[in-house]
Amino acid sequence: MLNFAIIGCGRIGTKKHIQACIENADIINLVAVCDIKREKAEQASQIYSAAVTKKPTVYTDYIKMLESENIQAVAVATESGLHYQIAMDCMYMNKNVLVEKPMALSTDHMDKMIKLAKDRKLKLGVCFQNRFNAPIQELRKKVESGSFGRIFHAQASVRWNRNRDYYKQASWRGTWEMDGGTLMNQCTHNTDLLIWMLGGEVEEVNGIIRNFNHDYINTEDFGGAVIKFKNGSVGILEGTSNVYEKNLDEKLSIFGENGTVVIGGLAVNKIETWRFENESSHPFQNLPDPDTVYGNGHVPLYRDFCEAVTKGREPFINGEEGKKAVQTILAIYKSSLTGSTVKFPFDFSTLEMKGYFNR
Repeated sequence: MLNFAIIGCGRIGTKKHIQACIENADIINLVAVCDIKREKAEQASQIYSAAVTKKPTVYTDYIKMLESENIQAVAVATESGLHYQIAMDCMYMNKNVLVEKPMALSTDHMDKMIKLAKDRKLKLGVCFQNRFNAPIQELRKKVESGSFGRIFHAQASVRWNRNRDYYKQASWRGTWEMDGGTLMNQCTHNTDLLIWMLGGEVEEVNGIIRNFNHDYINTEDFGGAVIKFKNGSVGILEGTSNVYEKNLDEKLSIFGENGTVVIGGLAVNKIETWRFENESSHPFQNLPDPDTVYGNGHVPLYRDFCEAVTKGREPFINGEEGKKAVQTILAIYKSSLTGSTVKFPFDFSTLEMKGYFNR
């Protein structure tokens, strides 16, 4: 059993991280939960204890929690802008860390997290849970087997709605200091899938962002990009939170010389098109949508991370993998700011975008 703790008991902490601990109770012992708002931590503890009949200790100070409890691994599910410092503090105290996306908001911070994990011989995992979606796993098998032949290009789109009430729920949303906009918050998962399927090595990015319809936030509500990969493939990214009047879909489309696949649904969870030689359909074309856009991938993601810790291997999505999508979105921001192509590698932070829409 791995002694586990969760820092951050807000929306995703209580909806998905607690659930993942419950459904992996055979290998996870959730000993503590922490949130600066005690009532949120209490709620998370109660949800867990109702299912597992063991109540995690409640904390409002994560440093005190780490000092007081026998903890081997920590999940960080706080506001995005706090991920870096909390993850670093945990690793300095020799705890393995599973961090929500985005792992940090600057290239420098991500590099420091990766380096510290290596220096301390700790596991650093990132919550890109959609990689575990059954249709995505099926697509990945086709990519790895070479069934597509040469992959020409891929397109990732996130067409959702985020209204004023969404931003009122949490003041950190839609700020350059703590979040980023639609690309960083809503589109990071699909950006990760696009990069993963096209070989993982981005060469350069041309991007554009706009704030069309959300004058009460500081960041973009639309972003688009053309992404050139080192292997010659091209990725096209489109993300918006302006869809009237509710979420539409999230899609990933892959186009190769011997295959075409489109995965859609609420959270890239349903195969819409599946075409290869002698294959024109797939059983996963009739899968139901999950209960939320978070999907159902946190359960297998947690299991993989815990097994990585106990077996001494790398997590399926480690720090290096988790960095790629965030770095690409930072490249879109930098391309928008400078009006030019951004070539990899580069250094950038969301803080450099402050005041962008006030120019």
